[in-house]
Amino acid sequence: MGKLDNKVAVVSGAARGQGRSHAVSLAAEGAHIIALDICADLEGNTYPLSRPEDLDETARLAEKEGVRVHTAIVDVRERAAVWKAVADGVDALGRLDIVVANAGICPMGRGQTIQSWSDAIDTDLVGVFNVIQASLPHVNDGASIIATGSLAAQLGSATNQGPGGSAYSLAKQVVAHYVNDLSIQLAKRMIRVNAIHPTNVNTDMLHNEGLYRVFRPDLKEPTREEAEEAFPAMQAMPIPYIEPRDVSNAVVFLAGDDSRYITGTQLRIDAGGYVKAVPWKG
Repeated sequence: MGKLDNKVAVVSGAARGQGRSHAVSLAAEGAHIIALDICADLEGNTYPLSRPEDLDETARLAEKEGVRVHTAIVDVRERAAVWKAVADGVDALGRLDIVVANAGICPMGRGQTIQSWSDAIDTDLVGVFNVIQASLPHVNDGASIIATGSLAAQLGSATNQGPGGSAYSLAKQVVAHYVNDLSIQLAKRMIRVNAIHPTNVNTDMLHNEGLYRVFRPDLKEPTREEAEEAFPAMQAMPIPYIEPRDVSNAVVFLAGDDSRYITGTQLRIDAGGYVKAVPWKG
């Protein structure tokens, strides 16, 4: 018996990274999965994104947990396509109880253009809107909606990090505000809406040349090992990053009945990154 038996969850950005971890972790607790991902690169992004075989692997891993999986290759920036993908998933699996709006990009370092701004806003902000809004006609009373923010949303603007970095920071800040206000609108139906805000996570979004250069601007071509020497500066705890599973544990908690009265929360999974950077205002 799992905590989420017979429930259905939609997860965007499910092909790899945090999204795959969330999908598989929810499946391990008995949830059937609607897995969405673009499975293609974006012009304004500065590192490769997932491929169809990555989404297939997520489905395989989730199905090993004994649940059903419906996959769709879809660009979360495209409203009509997302609405259709979610509706098709609900038709296939019969209901919708959990929404994890997770898909995101973080174009940093060399190669940023104004397209990086557009792609980051449209993926990290509009994409969250699209996945959640497409799900609202289908979610049952008592459902759980979870949006992926970032420690960046808690620390303010990053206008010195180029158009992609600035757009990422802005998008995550607005997602936090959106979750706060939407939670009030859905509370009468016992639908909970929360945001999770991770620090550095051990995924492809972190492990790429652009982020390495952000953390080691003193080096022309920093390696992963050299960047990892600087990663702990983000956290109060002496670690370079957290693992996707650390975030997935929070997703599973927020998806289930153990958090039935938690809504409108901005949950930081940041190893003390916020308290290290922001003074107490008691």
